[in-house]
Amino acid sequence: MKKILVFLVVVVSVFSFSVPLVVKGSNTVLPIAQMWAEEMKKLNPSINITLEGAGSSTGISALFNNTTDIANSSRWLKASEIEQMGKEKKLFMPIVVAYDGIAVVVNKNIKLDNISISTLKDIYTGKITTWNQIDPNLPKNRINVYSRNTASGTYETFSHFVLGSDKMSPSVRMVESTQFEADVVLRDANAIAYMGIGYVDNNVKVLKVEGVMPSKATVLDSTYIMSRPLYMFINATEGFPMNGPVKEYFSFATSKKGQELVEKAGFIAAYGN
Repeated sequence: MKKILVFLVVVVSVFSFSVPLVVKGSNTVLPIAQMWAEEMKKLNPSINITLEGAGSSTGISALFNNTTDIANSSRWLKASEIEQMGKEKKLFMPIVVAYDGIAVVVNKNIKLDNISISTLKDIYTGKITTWNQIDPNLPKNRINVYSRNTASGTYETFSHFVLGSDKMSPSVRMVESTQFEADVVLRDANAIAYMGIGYVDNNVKVLKVEGVMPSKATVLDSTYIMSRPLYMFINATEGFPMNGPVKEYFSFATSKKGQELVEKAGFIAAYGN
């Protein structure tokens, strides 16, 4: 009986030291968040981090309904979300954790190097449907157009820069993950898509937009038109967290090591440049 009690005390002690932290939101920020979580686990084995990348809107919605501690977002708050904060008397604090450029990518076999915003708009609204409408030297093949779904902050940002008040064509194939976009552009000789530069690899071809290639330099000086900050939102309604797992997480994210991991993930550090 004494051994059983000792065992129970040990089990209770182990579980009492497990500190949960839930982080939801942007698929773009997810690879950075995964690196942060792995490093933090080494520094503090008691922290139990749950990550979910289902889109910026999903993360911010979870912050409203108290099902996440931190919302990662690749966009600023929508007017409707700011209005909701006011109605619910909540305050979400933004922390810029990285910078990003939205890259336009095609299959490596497409003989195209540069694209304008107006041409992109015509492609995504359905006015341009074949490659030879862009350049008569390109094939007459139909362009297979891919986009992130409407829960994505990348979709919101792309729409802002490219579409304005216009709507995407119903023929655009909406997908849930950026990795899926990268995979399909590799396989599909007629695909065009867009994604955060951290997802770009040598398997796809990145186009210049208005003559400018997305890079660390062009994102930071905003000469690349589709540049954006990446955010972490925390619920500061009851005040700024001065301790605990939320404070530990964003402190690590903005630390020298955390920002080195941002660069390692293929994005651009917000601090230390």
